[in-house]
Amino acid sequence: MHPPPSAAAMDFSQNSLFGYTEDLQELTIIERPVRRSLKTPEEIERLTVDEDLGDIERAVYLLSAGQDIQGTSVIANLPFLMRQNPAETLRRVLPKVREVLHVAGVEMQLTAAVSFLTILQEESVSIHTYAHSFLQIILLHLEHRDAGVSNAWLETLLSVIEVLPKETLRHEILNPLVSKAQLSQTVQSRLVSCKILGKLTNKFDAHTIKREILPLVKSLCQDVEYEVRSCMCRQLENIAQGIGTDLTKSVVLPELIELSRDEGCSVRLAAFETLVNLLDVFDTDDRSQTILPLVKSFCEKSFKADESILISLSFHLGKLCHGLYGIFTPDQHLRFLEFYKKLCTLGLQQENGLNENQIPPQILEQEKKYISVRKNCAYNLPAMIVFVDPKNFQLELYSTFFCLCHDPEVPVRYTIAICFYEVSKLLNSGVYLIHKELITLLQDESLEVLDALIDHLPEILELMSTGGESSIQENKLPSLPDLIPALTAAEQRAAASLKWRTHEKLLQKYACLPHIISSDQIYYRFLQRMFTIMMTNKVLPVQKAASRTLCIFLRYNRKQEQRLEVIQKLIEQLGQGKSYWNRLRFLDTCEFIIELFSKSFFCKYFFLPVIELTHDPVANVRMKLCYLLPKVKSTLKIPEDKHLLQQLEMCVRKLLCQEKDKDVLAIVKRTVLELDRMEMSMDAEQLEKEKQQDGRPVNEKTFEKKRRDIKTPTALPKSIPTAVPGTSSSTPSASKEIKKSKLIRSQSINNQAFHAKYGNLDKCASKTSTAAYTSSASALAKTSMISLTDDSFRTRNASSLPPSFSPNTPLPSTSRGTGNSVDPKSSGGKDPPPRKATLKSRKSNP
Repeated sequence: MHPPPSAAAMDFSQNSLFGYTEDLQELTIIERPVRRSLKTPEEIERLTVDEDLGDIERAVYLLSAGQDIQGTSVIANLPFLMRQNPAETLRRVLPKVREVLHVAGVEMQLTAAVSFLTILQEESVSIHTYAHSFLQIILLHLEHRDAGVSNAWLETLLSVIEVLPKETLRHEILNPLVSKAQLSQTVQSRLVSCKILGKLTNKFDAHTIKREILPLVKSLCQDVEYEVRSCMCRQLENIAQGIGTDLTKSVVLPELIELSRDEGCSVRLAAFETLVNLLDVFDTDDRSQTILPLVKSFCEKSFKADESILISLSFHLGKLCHGLYGIFTPDQHLRFLEFYKKLCTLGLQQENGLNENQIPPQILEQEKKYISVRKNCAYNLPAMIVFVDPKNFQLELYSTFFCLCHDPEVPVRYTIAICFYEVSKLLNSGVYLIHKELITLLQDESLEVLDALIDHLPEILELMSTGGESSIQENKLPSLPDLIPALTAAEQRAAASLKWRTHEKLLQKYACLPHIISSDQIYYRFLQRMFTIMMTNKVLPVQKAASRTLCIFLRYNRKQEQRLEVIQKLIEQLGQGKSYWNRLRFLDTCEFIIELFSKSFFCKYFFLPVIELTHDPVANVRMKLCYLLPKVKSTLKIPEDKHLLQQLEMCVRKLLCQEKDKDVLAIVKRTVLELDRMEMSMDAEQLEKEKQQDGRPVNEKTFEKKRRDIKTPTALPKSIPTAVPGTSSSTPSASKEIKKSKLIRSQSINNQAFHAKYGNLDKCASKTSTAAYTSSASALAKTSMISLTDDSFRTRNASSLPPSFSPNTPLPSTSRGTGNSVDPKSSGGKDPPPRKATLKSRKSNP
């Protein structure tokens, strides 16, 4: 780090001082508009409105005596007024709006056009009322002198035409249109007439169109102004859809042929694009005898014409070849293919060795148009593959595809990346031909190209791995050794950039890799990277994407040693990490594990580490855990996981009684209610074994009764086992446990006075929460809120509990600072709540 320059080193020359003076003058100029924008007291007084006025009165006042900005605000608020009081708005406000719009500026006119359209879309009034009140205002401003205002009102009118009845359209729009389309009217009026005619053809029958609309169409197609002819030509597609095939062939096609030979370049271009869009309407004879010669002549003259024609031609070439497919002679087929190849390299041969600053502006503009042409060629590549047949791709189009993938311009490579999946599907078994191009695009220096490619990356890789066939092969991409380095390099480039959404998307797409490459390759090349992202990346969506992908990698890994190592890392580095941020990500990971893995897997490896976070010192971690607890409980099966249910209830009870953070406590209470409403899943086989041990046959009624009774509320330990399954002690039957739980529930309710008396032994979060908890004990019992375990339960069950699950034994836990795995027998001891010892001693001395 360099020290600041000394005073002697500073430049105080005359030139330097003049530079400082100029800078100060620039700052003064910048501040001047700010000073001018301040309102004087007189202006503030004129802008002030009586607060007691209603919405309608205020709107009328502002439109009558307010300034332009206030009137614009009223017009922008017109849809709201129509929703609140349509009758008064139409009677009092709308006439004022009509008066103001006569002298309104551009901003107010644009606002009015948008508000009128919004009122139409919201259906605030009936169509008849809307036409009576708003239509004349719209028609009045169609020919506004400002082109932007005129177009805004025209868009509103075209939307209104969609819903108006035929009679209204005929009298209010079609009849006046006859005079508006005459040569005596302005060019703008005739342009508006062209667009209205294109919209009206779908609203009338063929007879009306032929008698009243088509004469106007022909007149405008032969207008003296090329702008009008071009505009009318682009509306011929809509007109053809409204008049049917016969009239299209007899009326529209002759006009298109004539317009395609027009002296105006824009008119010829409009005629060409309309012909391409109407190819499906014409039969084979029309296409071969009339349209094909026109298209052929158009293509031959395109290189001599303006580059804008080449842009349009390159964009429509795929559709053109598809529409004329089957009528080409072999020679014509080859000519169109060569024409396409020529367009794909247009502008690449003109390397002049000059930098951008040395190139003349007209050359730069021409190069931009050439880039658009090559981009359109990349867009049409799938259609051209169909045109030549995918079997001939290697011979006819591979070199062109290679050039497009290596094009020096990003927009071209971006477009080919978007089309890559379509190309892969078309090639099918020949997809191996484009393996190298996939690697090239994955390694592209532009993240835009990578972002476009990874949208369909799983599908592309699947096609690559199966050779285009539907059946999945066991050997996974043996012929593509560069894939893994390209994928890892792509992820690192995305991680080093500021485009985190691309990074997130790429990590999400990596979830397909278990179907593409081996688990060992994933383990050694991708798994540790997912850990690193989860622990070091600063963007939450990226961390979550890495977490979910890691869980999917773990899901498909069949090597027990590797799975256990990953699980241990998750618990030690995240669940027991020093950073609370890592512990939050551990909870996110556990949520994904619940989603992707079996219930028994989660209970075996992650249940205890999760509930251990109830002791976390950070409130945000405890809060997130509370949100996760219902999903945690859903993984339990009764009676197999009765001991885990007991652990969960003890943790929730501790949270409820000892939580000091009011936000966490509120969430805990809501979570308790949600836990209580949950219905526990049953292990049917285990229930059947228990009943058989009791010597009773299994029938539907007892099974259903058992299912209902096992809907265990978290508030009271109704079905807490007296022994951990798998020990030498005998397991009591389900029915005995249910009777016992009912007895416990009744005793707990009767002993509420005892709980209130000794409630201070819980060391709850605050005196207020303790008092509230004690006073509402009855309500909590009725709603199955968590209450403290009563004496009778402890006396009755203490003798049958094994040492590791006795009432005074703490939860199995692991110290966050150590690397030991969770072990109930060797867990560090936490002091049991003082209340438990007191309750036990009180019971021993009745």
